[in-house]
Amino acid sequence: SMLGFSNTQNISIMRSNSFLEFRKQAYFYIKEKINTARLALTDVTPAQLLTEDATNDNPWAPDPRTLALISRSAFEVDDYWRIADILHHRLSEFDRIHWRASYNALIVLEHLLTHGPKSVANEFQSEVPAIKAMENFQHVDEKG
Repeated sequence: SMLGFSNTQNISIMRSNSFLEFRKQAYFYIKEKINTARLALTDVTPAQLLTEDATNDNPWAPDPRTLALISRSAFEVDDYWRIADILHHRLSEFDRIHWRASYNALIVLEHLLTHGPKSVANEFQSEVPAIKAMENFQHVDEKG
């Protein structure tokens, strides 16, 4: 083979990639079904689901479309409090191992401060100490 792998190794790599892709698709399928059930069976709102997804432990930041939908929803009183509760919770649970949820919450909060209701600034004054605690945090991954 051109890459220096035997055919058996190439097949093994392809199977591994196929399995990872299948696993990823299965995860998103199941997650979508769970969210659909939550919307139908509980009082959760689409804005709440978006905020939970945007502020989870994913290694990627929330995308601009999601941020725009959350900030628009924050102008509705019920959704505002649901979004605020999630952000307060994520900011309060910061630790040096599971830091991504808090980091993603900061991204959503920053977007809300510039594109959401004016009340966001007052609402999150109480989180200033938690945000300051994150100020000097540096994540070093296993690659250094």
